[in-house]
Amino acid sequence: MKINYWYRKLLGDNADDRVRTGVLIFSVLAFMGHLLIYALHQMEMITVEGEAKTLVNSPLSSLYTPFSILLTYETYQLIRTLPSSFSNSVGKQYEVVTLLVVRDVFKRLADFSADDEWNIEGELGLILLECMTFLILFFTALSYRRSSDVSDISKVDDDELDSFVHSKRIISLMLFLAFIGMAAYSFGTWSLAVIDGKGGVDREIFFSDFFTILILADILILLLSYRFTVDFANLARNTGFILSTVILRVAISAPGVSAVILFTLSGILGLAILRISSEFVRDKKNNS
Repeated sequence: MKINYWYRKLLGDNADDRVRTGVLIFSVLAFMGHLLIYALHQMEMITVEGEAKTLVNSPLSSLYTPFSILLTYETYQLIRTLPSSFSNSVGKQYEVVTLLVVRDVFKRLADFSADDEWNIEGELGLILLECMTFLILFFTALSYRRSSDVSDISKVDDDELDSFVHSKRIISLMLFLAFIGMAAYSFGTWSLAVIDGKGGVDREIFFSDFFTILILADILILLLSYRFTVDFANLARNTGFILSTVILRVAISAPGVSAVILFTLSGILGLAILRISSEFVRDKKNNS
Protein backbone atom coordinates (compact mmCIF):
# COMPACT_ATOMS: atom_id res chain seq x y z
CA MET A 1 0.00 0.00 0.00
CA LYS A 2 1.13 3.56 -0.69
CA ILE A 3 0.88 4.58 2.97
CA ASN A 4 3.22 1.81 4.04
CA TYR A 5 5.57 2.64 1.16
CA TRP A 6 5.81 6.31 2.10
CA TYR A 7 6.12 5.46 5.78
CA ARG A 8 9.11 3.22 5.09
CA LYS A 9 10.52 5.80 2.68
CA LEU A 10 10.31 8.74 5.09
CA LEU A 11 10.14 7.20 8.56
CA GLY A 12 11.46 3.66 8.19
CA ASP A 13 14.70 2.23 9.56
CA ASN A 14 16.71 2.98 6.42
CA ALA A 15 15.44 6.56 6.37
CA ASP A 16 16.35 6.90 10.04
CA ASP A 17 19.92 5.72 9.37
CA ARG A 18 20.34 8.33 6.65
CA VAL A 19 18.82 11.09 8.75
CA ARG A 20 20.95 10.20 11.79
CA THR A 21 24.15 10.26 9.76
CA GLY A 22 23.27 13.61 8.23
CA VAL A 23 22.30 15.06 11.62
CA LEU A 24 25.58 14.00 13.23
CA ILE A 25 27.66 15.53 10.43
CA PHE A 26 25.57 18.71 10.40
CA SER A 27 25.75 19.01 14.21
CA VAL A 28 29.56 18.89 14.21
CA LEU A 29 29.81 21.41 11.36
CA ALA A 30 27.26 23.72 13.00
CA PHE A 31 29.09 23.51 16.32
CA MET A 32 32.39 24.47 14.67
CA GLY A 33 30.66 27.22 12.72
CA HIS A 34 29.10 28.65 15.88
CA LEU A 35 32.50 28.63 17.60
CA LEU A 36 33.98 30.44 14.59
CA ILE A 37 31.28 33.13 14.77
CA TYR A 38 31.96 33.52 18.49
CA ALA A 39 35.69 33.91 17.86
CA LEU A 40 35.16 36.45 15.07
CA HIS A 41 32.77 38.40 17.29
CA GLN A 42 35.28 38.46 20.14
CA MET A 43 37.98 39.72 17.77
CA GLU A 44 35.51 42.38 16.57
CA MET A 45 35.80 41.14 13.00
CA ILE A 46 32.03 40.78 12.88
CA THR A 47 29.26 42.30 14.99
CA VAL A 48 26.23 40.48 16.33
CA GLU A 49 23.52 42.84 17.52
CA GLY A 50 20.14 42.56 19.20
CA GLU A 51 18.77 39.61 21.12
CA ALA A 52 20.88 37.19 19.04
CA LYS A 53 23.93 38.56 20.83
CA THR A 54 23.22 36.05 23.61
CA LEU A 55 24.46 33.36 21.22
CA VAL A 56 27.99 34.78 21.29
CA ASN A 57 28.29 35.73 24.97
CA SER A 58 30.39 32.69 25.83
CA PRO A 59 31.97 29.61 24.21
CA LEU A 60 29.27 27.62 26.00
CA SER A 61 26.72 29.43 23.85
CA SER A 62 27.93 27.36 20.91
CA LEU A 63 26.35 24.28 22.54
CA TYR A 64 22.95 25.75 21.71
CA THR A 65 23.31 25.05 17.99
CA PRO A 66 24.20 21.32 18.01
CA PHE A 67 21.68 20.69 20.78
CA SER A 68 18.98 22.35 18.69
CA ILE A 69 19.86 20.10 15.76
CA LEU A 70 19.85 17.00 17.97
CA LEU A 71 16.48 18.08 19.39
CA THR A 72 15.13 18.29 15.85
CA TYR A 73 16.32 14.73 15.22
CA GLU A 74 14.74 13.53 18.47
CA THR A 75 11.49 15.12 17.31
CA TYR A 76 11.80 13.12 14.10
CA GLN A 77 12.30 10.01 16.25
CA LEU A 78 9.18 10.95 18.19
CA ILE A 79 7.13 10.96 15.00
CA ARG A 80 8.50 7.52 14.15
CA THR A 81 7.29 6.08 17.48
CA LEU A 82 3.64 7.11 17.00
CA PRO A 83 2.59 3.88 15.23
CA SER A 84 4.01 1.84 18.12
CA SER A 85 2.51 1.85 21.61
CA PHE A 86 1.00 4.90 23.28
CA SER A 87 3.47 4.66 26.17
CA ASN A 88 6.46 4.59 23.81
CA SER A 89 5.22 7.76 22.14
CA VAL A 90 4.71 9.54 25.47
CA GLY A 91 8.11 8.37 26.70
CA LYS A 92 9.72 9.85 23.60
CA GLN A 93 8.02 13.16 24.33
CA TYR A 94 9.64 13.15 27.76
CA GLU A 95 13.00 12.47 26.13
CA VAL A 96 12.59 15.48 23.84
CA VAL A 97 11.58 17.76 26.72
CA THR A 98 14.46 16.47 28.86
CA LEU A 99 16.94 17.57 26.19
CA LEU A 100 15.04 20.84 25.86
CA VAL A 101 15.60 21.55 29.56
CA VAL A 102 19.29 20.61 29.26
CA ARG A 103 19.66 23.09 26.41
CA ASP A 104 18.09 25.79 28.59
CA VAL A 105 20.54 25.00 31.41
CA PHE A 106 23.50 25.33 29.03
CA LYS A 107 22.13 28.65 27.81
CA ARG A 108 21.75 29.99 31.36
CA LEU A 109 25.26 28.82 32.26
CA ALA A 110 26.60 30.60 29.18
CA ASP A 111 24.88 33.82 30.26
CA PHE A 112 25.92 33.42 33.90
CA SER A 113 28.98 35.34 35.00
CA ALA A 114 31.24 34.68 37.97
CA ASP A 115 31.04 38.40 38.65
CA ASP A 116 27.29 38.15 39.17
CA GLU A 117 25.94 38.15 42.68
CA TRP A 118 25.64 34.57 43.96
CA ASN A 119 22.02 34.89 45.02
CA ILE A 120 19.97 31.71 45.29
CA GLU A 121 16.86 33.76 44.53
CA GLY A 122 18.28 34.89 41.20
CA GLU A 123 19.69 33.13 38.14
CA LEU A 124 21.69 30.67 40.23
CA GLY A 125 18.54 29.41 41.94
CA LEU A 126 16.81 28.94 38.60
CA ILE A 127 19.77 26.92 37.28
CA LEU A 128 19.56 24.71 40.37
CA LEU A 129 15.82 24.18 39.91
CA GLU A 130 16.22 23.38 36.22
CA CYS A 131 18.91 20.80 37.01
CA MET A 132 16.55 19.13 39.49
CA THR A 133 13.80 19.23 36.86
CA PHE A 134 16.17 17.59 34.40
CA LEU A 135 16.76 14.70 36.82
CA ILE A 136 13.02 14.14 37.28
CA LEU A 137 12.30 14.25 33.54
CA PHE A 138 15.33 12.05 32.82
CA PHE A 139 14.10 9.43 35.29
CA THR A 140 10.60 9.64 33.81
CA ALA A 141 11.90 9.18 30.26
CA LEU A 142 14.02 6.16 31.28
CA SER A 143 11.06 4.64 33.15
CA TYR A 144 8.95 4.77 29.99
CA ARG A 145 11.78 3.33 27.94
CA ARG A 146 12.16 0.43 30.40
CA SER A 147 8.45 -0.30 30.74
CA SER A 148 6.56 -2.70 28.51
CA ASP A 149 3.31 -1.75 26.86
CA VAL A 150 0.34 -2.73 28.99
CA SER A 151 -2.35 -1.88 26.46
CA ASP A 152 -5.17 -4.33 25.84
CA ILE A 153 -5.20 -3.35 22.16
CA SER A 154 -2.59 -6.03 21.51
CA LYS A 155 -5.34 -8.62 22.28
CA VAL A 156 -7.54 -7.70 19.31
CA ASP A 157 -7.63 -9.57 16.00
CA ASP A 158 -4.61 -9.21 13.74
CA ASP A 159 -6.65 -7.59 10.95
CA GLU A 160 -8.06 -4.98 13.33
CA LEU A 161 -4.63 -4.36 14.83
CA ASP A 162 -3.13 -3.88 11.35
CA SER A 163 -5.90 -1.40 10.58
CA PHE A 164 -5.13 0.54 13.77
CA VAL A 165 -1.39 0.62 13.01
CA HIS A 166 -2.16 1.69 9.46
CA SER A 167 -4.26 4.58 10.76
CA LYS A 168 -1.45 5.65 13.08
CA ARG A 169 1.01 5.56 10.20
CA ILE A 170 -1.23 7.95 8.27
CA ILE A 171 -1.21 10.29 11.29
CA SER A 172 2.59 9.97 11.52
CA LEU A 173 3.02 10.95 7.87
CA MET A 174 0.73 13.95 8.31
CA LEU A 175 2.65 14.95 11.43
CA PHE A 176 5.94 14.55 9.54
CA LEU A 177 4.77 16.95 6.84
CA ALA A 178 3.70 19.42 9.54
CA PHE A 179 7.08 18.95 11.21
CA ILE A 180 8.97 19.82 8.03
CA GLY A 181 6.81 22.86 7.34
CA MET A 182 6.92 24.18 10.91
CA ALA A 183 10.67 23.64 11.22
CA ALA A 184 11.34 25.51 7.96
CA TYR A 185 8.96 28.32 8.95
CA SER A 186 10.45 28.68 12.46
CA PHE A 187 14.01 28.76 11.16
CA GLY A 188 13.10 31.21 8.41
CA THR A 189 11.28 33.66 10.68
CA TRP A 190 14.04 33.44 13.29
CA SER A 191 16.73 34.13 10.65
CA LEU A 192 14.83 37.18 9.41
CA ALA A 193 14.46 38.37 13.01
CA VAL A 194 18.25 38.08 13.52
CA ILE A 195 18.82 40.23 10.44
CA ASP A 196 16.47 42.82 11.93
CA GLY A 197 18.42 42.84 15.20
CA LYS A 198 16.02 40.60 17.09
CA GLY A 199 15.98 36.82 17.01
CA GLY A 200 16.11 35.86 20.67
CA VAL A 201 16.42 32.19 21.58
CA ASP A 202 14.00 30.31 23.81
CA ARG A 203 12.28 26.92 23.92
CA GLU A 204 9.04 28.33 22.47
CA ILE A 205 10.60 28.52 19.00
CA PHE A 206 9.08 25.62 17.01
CA PHE A 207 8.47 23.33 20.03
CA SER A 208 5.48 25.22 21.42
CA ASP A 209 3.53 24.96 18.16
CA PHE A 210 4.72 21.43 17.38
CA PHE A 211 3.68 20.05 20.76
CA THR A 212 0.23 21.56 20.21
CA ILE A 213 -0.10 19.62 16.94
CA LEU A 214 1.32 16.54 18.66
CA ILE A 215 -1.32 16.68 21.39
CA LEU A 216 -4.04 16.82 18.73
CA ALA A 217 -2.48 13.76 17.09
CA ASP A 218 -2.43 11.93 20.45
CA ILE A 219 -6.10 12.76 21.01
CA LEU A 220 -6.97 11.46 17.53
CA ILE A 221 -5.12 8.20 18.24
CA LEU A 222 -6.93 7.93 21.57
CA LEU A 223 -10.30 8.30 19.83
CA LEU A 224 -9.33 5.67 17.25
CA SER A 225 -8.39 3.28 20.06
CA TYR A 226 -12.01 3.33 21.29
CA ARG A 227 -12.81 1.08 18.34
CA PHE A 228 -10.57 -1.66 19.70
CA THR A 229 -10.98 -1.44 23.47
CA VAL A 230 -13.50 -0.07 25.94
CA ASP A 231 -11.53 -1.13 29.01
CA PHE A 232 -11.74 1.73 31.51
CA ALA A 233 -8.23 1.22 32.92
CA ASN A 234 -6.66 1.35 29.48
CA LEU A 235 -8.63 4.40 28.35
CA ALA A 236 -8.04 6.26 31.62
CA ARG A 237 -4.33 5.46 31.38
CA ASN A 238 -4.02 6.87 27.86
CA THR A 239 -6.10 9.92 28.81
CA GLY A 240 -3.74 10.49 31.74
CA PHE A 241 -0.79 10.27 29.36
CA ILE A 242 -2.34 13.00 27.23
CA LEU A 243 -2.91 15.12 30.34
CA SER A 244 0.78 14.85 31.23
CA THR A 245 1.79 15.92 27.70
CA VAL A 246 -0.63 18.86 27.80
CA ILE A 247 1.14 20.03 30.95
CA LEU A 248 4.45 19.65 29.09
CA ARG A 249 3.09 21.86 26.31
CA VAL A 250 2.03 24.56 28.78
CA ALA A 251 5.42 24.32 30.52
CA ILE A 252 7.27 24.97 27.26
CA SER A 253 5.60 28.37 26.98
CA ALA A 254 5.79 29.20 30.68
CA PRO A 255 8.56 31.46 32.04
CA GLY A 256 11.07 30.84 34.82
CA VAL A 257 9.93 29.02 37.93
CA SER A 258 6.45 28.41 36.50
CA ALA A 259 7.98 26.25 33.78
CA VAL A 260 10.04 24.32 36.34
CA ILE A 261 6.93 23.59 38.43
CA LEU A 262 4.92 22.45 35.40
CA PHE A 263 7.73 20.27 34.01
CA THR A 264 8.13 18.64 37.42
CA LEU A 265 4.37 18.14 37.78
CA SER A 266 4.20 16.50 34.37
CA GLY A 267 7.11 14.18 35.18
CA ILE A 268 5.58 13.10 38.51
CA LEU A 269 2.15 12.62 36.92
CA GLY A 270 3.63 10.58 34.07
CA LEU A 271 5.51 8.36 36.52
CA ALA A 272 2.44 7.86 38.70
CA ILE A 273 0.24 6.86 35.75
CA LEU A 274 2.87 4.45 34.47
CA ARG A 275 3.35 2.86 37.89
CA ILE A 276 -0.38 2.55 38.66
CA SER A 277 -1.19 1.01 35.27
CA SER A 278 1.75 -1.43 35.55
CA GLU A 279 0.66 -2.54 39.02
CA PHE A 280 -2.92 -2.97 37.82
CA VAL A 281 -1.87 -5.16 34.89
CA ARG A 282 0.46 -7.19 37.13
CA ASP A 283 -2.35 -7.86 39.62
CA LYS A 284 -4.72 -8.69 36.78
CA LYS A 285 -2.28 -11.28 35.41
CA ASN A 286 -1.71 -12.81 38.86
CA ASN A 287 -5.46 -13.21 39.41
CA SER A 288 -6.14 -14.69 36.01
